[in-house]
Amino acid sequence: MLTLYDYYRSSASFRVRIALNLKGLQYDVEPIHLLNNGGEQHSHEYRAINPQAFVPTLQDGNRILTQSLAIIEYLDEKYPTPPLLPKDIYFKALARSYALIIAADIHPLNNLRVSHYLKTEYNITDQQKMRWYKHWIESGLTALEAQLQKHKLSGDFCLGDQPSIADVCLVPQLYNARRFECDLDAFPMLVHIDSNCQQHTAFMEAWPTEPVTQ
Repeated sequence: MLTLYDYYRSSASFRVRIALNLKGLQYDVEPIHLLNNGGEQHSHEYRAINPQAFVPTLQDGNRILTQSLAIIEYLDEKYPTPPLLPKDIYFKALARSYALIIAADIHPLNNLRVSHYLKTEYNITDQQKMRWYKHWIESGLTALEAQLQKHKLSGDFCLGDQPSIADVCLVPQLYNARRFECDLDAFPMLVHIDSNCQQHTAFMEAWPTEPVTQ
């Protein structure tokens, strides 16, 4: 049985939930709240599972996997239908490059630990923090929109008419952008693809929902 150590609002966890759903896989969820009690990810118990104290972590039997893109590629190779990476090596590289614009270039600069460090070490204001966030969102999405316009491969999704690892990364990033009131008018292709994804059951069922506490 697969177990996902998950925080509902983590965009990296959101990616893995989408991938699991696209594969039609059953999995248990172990919630790790990143804000409660100073962050449950810092507990000794969780650090024994993931020494980075990040989410997500996927447990597959006695195998422990971290880093969302590595988890997604593991799932794609173990459960190859439907594929999340094209077979053609060029299109496969494009899918990875689109995903990495988000997962490697946008997201790390705007995640919780970075914003916390900026606040505590440099005493930036909430307004300055928002400017920082929106700058990196705009920079990364501008590049991704240009890539899609250049390659002209998108249909309903980033690479044609089937969701790929690129869409799995795009939707959580646009969810976060909207949470922080970013203007997305300059990214019509990305917004169009995101809208199509949101009609897909696998994306809908992965949507962030705050857990009900007993």
